[in-house]
Amino acid sequence: MLDTHNSLTTIPNRYVFLDNIEKLLQVNSNQSLFLIDVVRFSDVSSSLGYDFGDKILLEIANRIIYLAGNKAVFGRISGDIFGLVLTGIFQEQKLHEFYTHLISHFKTPIQCNDHAFIVDFNVGVASNPAKNTHINAYFSLAEMALKQAKSNKFDNFQYANEIKNEDCGRSLTLKADLTRALAQNELELYFQPKIELNTLKILGAECLLRWNHPLDGVLFPGALIEAAESYNMMNEVGYWVLDSAFKGAAKLNRAGLQLKLAVNMSPTQLYDLDFVKNLKQMSEIHDVNLSQFELELTEDVALSNSLLVKKQLNQIRALGISIAIDDFGKGYSNLGYLRNIDIDSIKIDKSFVMEIDQNPINRAIVEASLLISKAANCELVAEGIEKIEHLHILREIGIQQGQGYLFSKAVSLTDFIEFANKDISVGTSVTRVRHIA
Repeated sequence: MLDTHNSLTTIPNRYVFLDNIEKLLQVNSNQSLFLIDVVRFSDVSSSLGYDFGDKILLEIANRIIYLAGNKAVFGRISGDIFGLVLTGIFQEQKLHEFYTHLISHFKTPIQCNDHAFIVDFNVGVASNPAKNTHINAYFSLAEMALKQAKSNKFDNFQYANEIKNEDCGRSLTLKADLTRALAQNELELYFQPKIELNTLKILGAECLLRWNHPLDGVLFPGALIEAAESYNMMNEVGYWVLDSAFKGAAKLNRAGLQLKLAVNMSPTQLYDLDFVKNLKQMSEIHDVNLSQFELELTEDVALSNSLLVKKQLNQIRALGISIAIDDFGKGYSNLGYLRNIDIDSIKIDKSFVMEIDQNPINRAIVEASLLISKAANCELVAEGIEKIEHLHILREIGIQQGQGYLFSKAVSLTDFIEFANKDISVGTSVTRVRHIA
């Protein structure tokens, strides 16, 4: 039988789970993937507390592991969704029988702290299409099945085993685009200045990927990122971005601009055991101090609370690299992860800043975020500053750092160096600052 768990943090999270499935597919493409969603579980956590909710989820996970037997692969996809893979060829009826067995088993209430909870599930199941070895196409098929299962009126189960041809064709085109973009140097890093809001001094920049398309000009790389995720090329793209950031930092240093550069960190890099070693090598190759870099991760990665993530982040910070939480407040209400990882800055999501002059709730959220950042002993950075009114309000609140179109959009490295050598003037209430004589 699979090992049971004493904590949710030891259950393989989404990224480790997908990696495990991908390895299975290379050996045997005959796999069936269950996505198991606990119905209305948010009601439990909100009513009885997250500690109670975690105990219930752990009990659910261990029961599923028990039912699955010793040949299954198990993981936690998100807060209340688990993943389960069975190896072998199974007909839809056989998979539905497992679902029925699962439902029947959980009719027995889970007891915890004088409370009883009867569990129900939405279950989407996908059998891997013949000869498919692409994990993201397979996982997307299971996600579509789960979505349909949630909509079914009488049976919260849905089976799928066919990937639409048009989706495959589009993905293949995207892969070809990505391969060409990397080979022909079509990708480029742009730099958006991060500003000290009271003095307008440039503190650093965020590195943002752009695609110099041969026909369509400069594009945001959303489609390429989609292709990278679909074909497990995110690590390759992530390292390209990092290497380009190191090259940019070296050029800035030669121009007399020793600024900190923020780079978005892909989830795959967090689980790359060679990541820390590669960072050291890049530092030596480009002769750039690692303290000039800040790596940004999103809340969903931080929320995974994985022991591996914590270890990796601790090793990265030990190198002198700063760690930031990007898009803070976007989509998550469980802030418990902030107690468990050490961070250097929080970047509050631009959606709270862009309407801060119109919506008092937005201002309250920013003020609360400032209190959290002070308690966590880290900086708070405001994104999406587009109007002088935004700047005035953020100054009133006490926000020290920010970025946005009010100062500059993301620009090429050459344009960024030119921008950094000029006076910055916004409105009439600020002091002009000369960075380089």
